[in-house]
Amino acid sequence: MDGQEQKERGIWGSKIAFILAATGSAIGLGNIWRFPTTASQNGGAVFVLVYILAVVFIGFTVMLAELTIGRHTQKNPVGAFNYIKPSSPWKLIGYMGIITGVGILSYYSVVAGWAIGYLVKTGSGAFKGEITGQITSRIFTEFSSDPLQVLIYLMVILGITTYIISRGVRKGIERWTKVLMPILFLLIIFLAIRALTLPHAGEGLSFYLKPDFSKFSGKVVLFALGQAFFSLSLGMGTIITYGSYLSKSDNLVTSAGWVSFADTLIALLAGLIIFPTLAFSGQPGDVGGVGLVFEIFPIIFSQIPGGYIFGILFFALLIVAALTSTISLLEVPVAYFVDERNWPRQKAAIVIGSLAFFVGVPSALSWGGMEFFTKINVFSIFDTIFGNIALAVGALFICLFLGYAWGAKKAIQEIFSGNPRFRIRPLWTFSVKFLTPIAIIIILIFIKTIVSG
Repeated sequence: MDGQEQKERGIWGSKIAFILAATGSAIGLGNIWRFPTTASQNGGAVFVLVYILAVVFIGFTVMLAELTIGRHTQKNPVGAFNYIKPSSPWKLIGYMGIITGVGILSYYSVVAGWAIGYLVKTGSGAFKGEITGQITSRIFTEFSSDPLQVLIYLMVILGITTYIISRGVRKGIERWTKVLMPILFLLIIFLAIRALTLPHAGEGLSFYLKPDFSKFSGKVVLFALGQAFFSLSLGMGTIITYGSYLSKSDNLVTSAGWVSFADTLIALLAGLIIFPTLAFSGQPGDVGGVGLVFEIFPIIFSQIPGGYIFGILFFALLIVAALTSTISLLEVPVAYFVDERNWPRQKAAIVIGSLAFFVGVPSALSWGGMEFFTKINVFSIFDTIFGNIALAVGALFICLFLGYAWGAKKAIQEIFSGNPRFRIRPLWTFSVKFLTPIAIIIILIFIKTIVSG
């Protein structure tokens, strides 16, 4: 790759820049909105335990695999598979990843838009005074079913994301994640400390951290695995793309480890905000639902000392977390058009950002904004297909590709660049070739039974 081409693609200015960006990709609404919601609906602490195991034994495996493919090829997902196996069907995995990323971006941005709307509502004092569940439920229903509001906020979040991506790797992604990530860490630590000091916080912690193994089921495993892929941005080529901007001197193993650790830490800290706060409101757990944070938290903000500031900071946290992920979701298809179609980055960002908006319209209107989309429940369909199944399928094929089509030995040679020891290579090789694919296949075979059960 010549200097001009490298300049057009971009490269990280430092390892810490990559860690912040990749961690920002992993840390998002998946941790703060989706993780506590999914944990609440799937047994609390037992889900958390399975989730951690899924990250350690499967998530890390796929993370390292994607980074290795990305850095070796210095290309987007489609270009990466085609580079290693030219003119083969394997590049379809890359196309699937791009479609999955745009699908997730479309409905994910709807929730991010809600966060902007609720920040405005909280700042304007909409939740001051005595607030009940009935009132917050009505406010959320009225807000989410207002087509004009939700579409405006969807456009705002995608507009900001498009602008950042259009600026490139260093001036856009790197510069903004260096600002957004420290803010996110400070906000979540502050809010966790505040939540843990609330009355009855211990009841929430018990539901969240004390496993009840009678609640263990195949469904818990499925959703824990799906959440691990969703949260870590795996299975759709995001990490391949970010890995393609790494230098050969970077240690891929420690990079994958730091990103996996930071993402899991933030998810666990988010639970320390959500469940103690729910317990304070008299609902220690199992009150899941997409509208969880939007229907329940305004009640709490109206009751605790300093709740007005707490509420503003909380929804600001959601917005910051959302942006760090929407940036990575948009970067994957943009990198494809820059690499493979020689589009200017600004053009690619605007076109794909606009496409994500139009694809997101049905999800935005499926909360009462339009009867047809509400009846179908497009949002839930997208979340199930793109947020769980497609990510697992993508991760499966990435492991099969690396383990058998490219070859684990060749991948290990790439990992040696920057980490000549790679002491866990026998364990990682076993996981990427056998453990992870078998686990995903079993889950996918029984997915219908698991979900319905």
